[in-house]
Amino acid sequence: MSDKKTLKLRDPSETTSPPALKKKGRGWEISESRLDALHEQARVLRRHSSEAHKALAARFAKADLGRYAFTRHAVVGSALVDFNCHNLGMAIAIDEEGVSEAISHRRDKSLEAVGIRVMHISASEILDDMDTVLQRITAGMRARIADKQQARREHHRNSAPRGRFTDRT
Repeated sequence: MSDKKTLKLRDPSETTSPPALKKKGRGWEISESRLDALHEQARVLRRHSSEAHKALAARFAKADLGRYAFTRHAVVGSALVDFNCHNLGMAIAIDEEGVSEAISHRRDKSLEAVGIRVMHISASEILDDMDTVLQRITAGMRARIADKQQARREHHRNSAPRGRFTDRT
């Protein structure tokens, strides 16, 4: 009998810097076959969504979020998230029964390393009290917009050209 191959995972505390973007795997250092498998898995999840996913997706479809749109079962890097807003850099993870917390924690750490915030919502909360869930999501979106605006101001302040015309005090 041959030895079984096991998946060896790195400790998330070892990696503190975000992964470098490369010209492989649509911008991430991921093989094309791995990305294709992730996209196929996302398609299957969209076809066979849970009731919580369907309910939240229906509310997002009705809502007028302006230029912010949430994509169901999106592939972000090498992770699958339940809902993703690319413009905000925000992901929503629906916590279902039987999902490993270690795997979701590792996914969250890798997404946060590249600037994507992950909000966790339980499936029972979505089905029981949708209005409270939508208020939490809206508050999270507002906070994320404010964070991005602050980062933009900091960037412009730090990268402004220094010269005789810029210093008018």
